[in-house]
Amino acid sequence: MSPAAPNRIHPTAVLGEGVELGEGNIIGPYAVIVGPTRVGDGNWIGPHVTIGTPGEDRGGPHPVAWEGAPTGDPAEDGHGVVIGSRNRIREYTSIQQGTWRATTLGDDCYVLRGSHIGHDVLVDDQVTLACNVMLGGHTHVWPFANLGMGTVVHQGGSIGPGAMVGMGSAVRREVGAFTITVGNPARVTGVNTVGLSRRGLDEAAVEALGPWVKGKGDLPDDGLPEDLSTLVRAWDARPRDEH
Repeated sequence: MSPAAPNRIHPTAVLGEGVELGEGNIIGPYAVIVGPTRVGDGNWIGPHVTIGTPGEDRGGPHPVAWEGAPTGDPAEDGHGVVIGSRNRIREYTSIQQGTWRATTLGDDCYVLRGSHIGHDVLVDDQVTLACNVMLGGHTHVWPFANLGMGTVVHQGGSIGPGAMVGMGSAVRREVGAFTITVGNPARVTGVNTVGLSRRGLDEAAVEALGPWVKGKGDLPDDGLPEDLSTLVRAWDARPRDEH
């Protein structure tokens, strides 16, 4: 068995009570992580990143979290932050703690400079948030979604799996799975064929899935890789009011 990879934490970083780190994480200068927060393995957390500060709730508590904080499991306690593994969280990103569920960032995400993940947000695996993306509280971003620079998502929004949201978009409510969406307010302009091909679909399968993506047909019975079929069926069966 290989030895555990050490965490490399810059001496100016601040880690409060209740912060649990896995292995092989890099935490840059002046980063602040306060508890309760659980961080997985192999994450790159850049300079001036803040994780676990109180949610922007006018009536909520604002404790001096870097001097003391609850030390329970954030996932079980319904607050705090849970971060998976192998994420790249670039400088000046902020991730706030949850108020009724843990704010969660999955695995293999790329969060670019200056992005904001608000309280009670769920960001699933392999999501890309470009520079200055703002996710309002209670938003859910499903796997493989890609949000362009300066995208703003209203609180309680939902971004479907594999969706591509163009830069500068303002999302008021929901973006469908594997759509291309752009504008203010954001509107669907097409099917994310590139995203579907990256998930293993050939041209015929993309064409067969197209009507469902556009909201004009049912999911095809076959032709989808098993993992993708499971994902889009979960999206299709989701409660329409997730929060």
